[in-house]
Amino acid sequence: MKFKDLVDFIQNKMRMSHIYQPLLIKSLVDAGGLATLRQLSNAFLSEDESQLIYYEKKIKEMPLKVLLNRGVVKKEGELVSLNVPQLSYQQKAEIKMLCEKRMQEFVQKKGLGIWDYRLLDTEPIPDSLRYRVLQEAAGRCALCGATHKERPLDVDHIKPRSKGGKNLYENLQVLCSKCNRSKGNKDDTDFKELLTPDSLKDCPFCLDNVKSRVIESIDTVFAIKDKYPVTDQHMLIIPQRHTPDFFSMTSKERGEAENLLRILKNKITKDDASVTGFNVGINCGISAGQTILHAHIHLIPRRNRDTSKPRGGVRGVIRNKMSY
Repeated sequence: MKFKDLVDFIQNKMRMSHIYQPLLIKSLVDAGGLATLRQLSNAFLSEDESQLIYYEKKIKEMPLKVLLNRGVVKKEGELVSLNVPQLSYQQKAEIKMLCEKRMQEFVQKKGLGIWDYRLLDTEPIPDSLRYRVLQEAAGRCALCGATHKERPLDVDHIKPRSKGGKNLYENLQVLCSKCNRSKGNKDDTDFKELLTPDSLKDCPFCLDNVKSRVIESIDTVFAIKDKYPVTDQHMLIIPQRHTPDFFSMTSKERGEAENLLRILKNKITKDDASVTGFNVGINCGISAGQTILHAHIHLIPRRNRDTSKPRGGVRGVIRNKMSY
């Protein structure tokens, strides 16, 4: 390519979605026509205003604040200076060497992970991929089953971007705005194993089918009275998300189920002085007695002499093992 061809390309033929192409050409010219990728990266960094703003904020938040408090530096307006007399050439060299040594020791100990936040996938999810994920979710949140009619649906990263999650089909799921905010970047649970809407329609414990029976709820779980109670005030704690059993519940669901158990236990004992104990039971699988394959936890109030031989409690699931 001749000089005039390069000029023509820059002026007339270059199609730009960012400043990267002209910046690369300019950087090569500045470097005399030849540069390593690392040299070019440094040139890009010096022109990236977002990076400069980021590091201005980062400097103010931590190292500058600490060094000001320790009296190592001083600041006047936007000017920052070392709080020491004028350094000689030898003193400068020694300070630089000591700082380099400390930096290298730290990187060697911690690894490149100290810069992981700069390696995050920050590109938007491509429209075609977003459409595919939304389409295959059948218009429902994978956690609570809410539809777009109830609240906005988001395409969420199962493994959060802040932990290295990528814009890949297998790392995307649909969550409603409420569940997505609750999840944040603390959880990397894949909720995509949700059953189809037709299956959910027939489940007696899915929220749409028991809304009128709900007596208490906490975000991802709710409680209803058991339809065939073992004792008075026998409760069921059920996750909103259709999931088979206790072991498939997320840590958030289990934690909120435990909190709801405590709330109900306190409410029952306050309202009914005859309650002197509780059984908390979970059936997981048909062989364990589970008849509805939607996770649920039994809270069964117990009273003195409600059975002649209470010893053994839940061991009674196998009758001849109850007494020991």
